[in-house]
Amino acid sequence: MTDTSKAALEPLPDLLVEPAVRAALVEDLGRAGDITTNATIGAQDRARVAIAARKAGRVSGLDFARHAFRALDGDADFRISIADGHACAPGAVIATISARTRALLSAERVALNFAGRLSGIASLTASYAAEVAHTKARIVDTRKTTPGWRAFEKYAVRCGGGANHRFGLDDAILIKDNHVAAAGGIAEAIRRARAHAGHMVKLEIEVDSLAQLETALAERADLVLLDNMSSAQLAEAVRLTAGRAVLEASGGVTLWWARNSGEWGFFLICVGALTHRAPVLDIGLDFEAAL
Repeated sequence: MTDTSKAALEPLPDLLVEPAVRAALVEDLGRAGDITTNATIGAQDRARVAIAARKAGRVSGLDFARHAFRALDGDADFRISIADGHACAPGAVIATISARTRALLSAERVALNFAGRLSGIASLTASYAAEVAHTKARIVDTRKTTPGWRAFEKYAVRCGGGANHRFGLDDAILIKDNHVAAAGGIAEAIRRARAHAGHMVKLEIEVDSLAQLETALAERADLVLLDNMSSAQLAEAVRLTAGRAVLEASGGVTLWWARNSGEWGFFLICVGALTHRAPVLDIGLDFEAAL
């Protein structure tokens, strides 16, 4: 897998990460705590464990794992070997943690749930990004995210070398097919949006035919999302647009489709599967030594 990660990846604020981790720990520990661990492990026992990759992929979510262990042992020593945004090989040690053994065992599943899920998204994104690395195209995500996890999953996309589309309904105008139908057509929808939006707001519209594309271009849309078009239609769309708007391709994007779309001249390739179909990366916790 090609490593397309950036040298510096801005981490998520602790203000977002810590509450989510604490909520997950509360869910798992329940009313009585980890009764298995508490029954079998001494309160003062300490150990060192390693988070290790079982398969190749792209790492994401280590801050979540760190918060999980430190929530149960504030003195936990969490040392990263492979940082978020970087590739890992099967068997590679991603991080090592030294802490009270009870904390390590009780936080294990929450830490791995976050790291495995987010690393899976990063890994799938990296596969798509590698397919368009030789073009000017960028792989972007969608709002098809797990409720409550959007900021986390979009961070994982960045870890995989992708880029983020809008985060919500409030940060960009994207006129979709139902907006067009309700407004009475593409031209009317764009005119209404132009009248409403401030001068700093870009306007994107979704189209599913070349005729709709020509209308959108005539109304000076900034970006046009071409939804579920055939290969021939996409190629013709690039010719018709001739640089007058940024084109975004979407709908059933496969690795082959992404590579060819990038070569056809698309700047943005929108892939909902990055967040709603990514398999969890197999990551485990290995006991290394009692301390």
